[in-house]
Amino acid sequence: MRVLVVEDDSETAEYICTSLKALGHVTKHASDGKQGFLDALDNDFDVIVVDRMLPGLDGMTLVRSVRGANVNTPILFLSALGGLNDRVNGLEAGADDYLVKPFAFSELSARLTALARRPPMQTEETRLQVVDLEIDLIRHTVCRSGQEIAVQPREFRLLSYLMKNAERVVTRTMLLEAVWDFHFDPNTNVVETHISRLRNKIDKPFDQPLIHTVRGAGYSLHG
Repeated sequence: MRVLVVEDDSETAEYICTSLKALGHVTKHASDGKQGFLDALDNDFDVIVVDRMLPGLDGMTLVRSVRGANVNTPILFLSALGGLNDRVNGLEAGADDYLVKPFAFSELSARLTALARRPPMQTEETRLQVVDLEIDLIRHTVCRSGQEIAVQPREFRLLSYLMKNAERVVTRTMLLEAVWDFHFDPNTNVVETHISRLRNKIDKPFDQPLIHTVRGAGYSLHG
């Protein structure tokens, strides 16, 4: 296991690195946040240990920056900040685990091993395609047969949900929750209205319809 340890306390860092090496692991130590960030970008580690309070670049900013650079290496926060909000904020920043100081090395080792065994995170698709219909989830563009189609934000959200679930039947309730954030039935025809608008834009001008009504169930997008 290859472990990057980003820790400014030299005694703690030496203890962790020496103990990990004794178990046969390879370690690298960064004593400040900026160096830790640069080392993490190499993406050559199985797991990263990060202190919260670091000089140069604090641990929270480091983790957010690493995740922003699309580095998916598992990260464990090791910090004296052990309050509930501290732990929640650390995980929300992009860390995979959180261990509070003082700690037992046996627990740290077990957690690192568990993180290293996790399958790598899958990069989320940014483009979806069904037959000749394509959408770009970053640029929020829709094209069919090479022609760009103008859609409203809610229509794009509806279409992207249908395309992510292509070939499957999605119910009205599923659409209300995913597209409108309704966790109740507002007793309106908002879904039907937006489906109709999408059909006029992406189906009507073309020979092959893609949005299909499944009677008594919902809708399905397929060729």
